[in-house]
Amino acid sequence: METVARGYDPKDAAAFGPKAAAKLNAAVEELFFLLNRGYDVKSASTFVGNHHLLSQRQRLAVARITSSEAAIQNRKAKELSRLPDWVVLDGFNTIITLEVALSGSLLLQGMDGTIRDLAGLRGTYRIVDKTERAVELILSQLEKEKGKGAVFYLDQQVSNSGRLRSLLLEKGAGCPVEVRVELHPSVDGVLSRMEGVITSDAIILDQCQSWYNLNRRCLAALPDAWIFQPALKRQGP
Repeated sequence: METVARGYDPKDAAAFGPKAAAKLNAAVEELFFLLNRGYDVKSASTFVGNHHLLSQRQRLAVARITSSEAAIQNRKAKELSRLPDWVVLDGFNTIITLEVALSGSLLLQGMDGTIRDLAGLRGTYRIVDKTERAVELILSQLEKEKGKGAVFYLDQQVSNSGRLRSLLLEKGAGCPVEVRVELHPSVDGVLSRMEGVITSDAIILDQCQSWYNLNRRCLAALPDAWIFQPALKRQGP
């Protein structure tokens, strides 16, 4: 199996290091200010990125970290404090984030409490040396929190979704938590209508009935994970 550092970029150490922190903190604060006043995230992040001369990767990070106060409050109101008996998982979203963590690559602490990555899917995916461990972390956490069942939703149009489905079912066969896997052409659309969702996708979080922040709990088993968290003086609209 191929050894891959998922989400790794050699420039990240400098782009998200101590010297860049002040600039990134300011960019997040300014984007937060604009979003709270109704500006579109794309145009606002372009404006802020240009102002601070951010790289494309830094701009994407700032956009993924930042949410409006209204969005944060909406998501917090729907966040479950305990794992429900059954959960539905945004499979690629959840697994890739843990693969990134296991690779020692950059993760982002969102203002809504979720952990996001910059790995991107772009319609292609391959199982790597971190995939099996990522799946084990998820199943172990579900078992630890006494979950009864989990349905992993995978985008069927993404390459190797069938192979990942087989891996999930193989690992789930020896787990007290019942594991099911659904390949679907529109995972975002399905999860956006459901409850007990596990994802960090902002669109799904805004629309789903309820969600649970499982990845954050999984990452407790990886104390060396690199999570960039801006120091913010958060203010509402």
